[in-house]
Amino acid sequence: MTTRIAIIGAGLMGADHARIVAEDLPGASLQLVCDMDANRARNVADAYGAHDADANPSRVADRPDVDAVIIASPDFTHAPLSLSCIRAGKRVLCEKPLSQSSKECVEIMQAEEAAGAKYIMLGFMRRFDQSYVEMKRALKEGALGRPLMMHNFHRNVATPASDFTGAMAITNSAPHEFDVVRHVLGTEYATISAFQPKRSDSLVAPVYMVLETVDGQLVNIEINNNAAYGYDVRAELVGEKATIAMNPVNHTRVDSQLGQSTSYDADWRGRYAEAYRRQNRAFLRFAETGAFPDIASSSWDGYCAAMVAEAGVRALNEGRKMPVDMISKPEFYA
Repeated sequence: MTTRIAIIGAGLMGADHARIVAEDLPGASLQLVCDMDANRARNVADAYGAHDADANPSRVADRPDVDAVIIASPDFTHAPLSLSCIRAGKRVLCEKPLSQSSKECVEIMQAEEAAGAKYIMLGFMRRFDQSYVEMKRALKEGALGRPLMMHNFHRNVATPASDFTGAMAITNSAPHEFDVVRHVLGTEYATISAFQPKRSDSLVAPVYMVLETVDGQLVNIEINNNAAYGYDVRAELVGEKATIAMNPVNHTRVDSQLGQSTSYDADWRGRYAEAYRRQNRAFLRFAETGAFPDIASSSWDGYCAAMVAEAGVRALNEGRKMPVDMISKPEFYA
């Protein structure tokens, strides 16, 4: 039986999801592309052979010809659209963040609990990236000993908008690190501190965060949205017996004029192409069976990322270490 998938949002991410559904998901069909810009929705629908296009996101969940939904619309729409899908009994792959408001995340968790089933899989695709898969495996198998520290940096060529701020680096970029570090270490955060150096120009300076986990590990995260040289994400996990570090992904090297060079991608799409495919295949199985994927992020994980981000923004604004005060994990998400 074919699972008919609707995609809400026809921008960069929505178009990428449409391509994956159309080309890399046997057992799924691209039923609908929806965007408030009707022309953009139609263009993406035509490019990937969708059955229909629509300009009204609020009616997608209730369409009888839609079995599951991928939400790739602007951040502020994620929570209300997710709630509409829960009410309609449709499984969802929601791009991060679930919400930048921890309160809205709690409302979504409550809706799932009331429905008696998980409906939301959150798009923290790094959990499916081979580098992090191998880090978590090495830790689980005891190759590293007890984990002590995890170093992370996340660099983009330039900020996506002229009004981008240090706080937005914490709420928009850092949640990927917040989530995947929790996943790899299998722990929660206790505190967060955040700092910014000074730049000599008007661009947003890097944000440097130090987090302490409830198990006593230290985690540092650098978010540099104006790195200029390329898209670059790396991590190193330090254990008592050994360390494991992520290698840059470079398929080729140029030897020329007495030197060597490798290139960087302009954004995340090439680096995480396979992680997105793995994630979307896992989502398809979730939509088909109702069994939540073992390594995927749930609404609880969306809440955790939002809480850490909220505490991080306070730490940056107030110049002091802040506690990460989360609610107890509901048994429903255990």
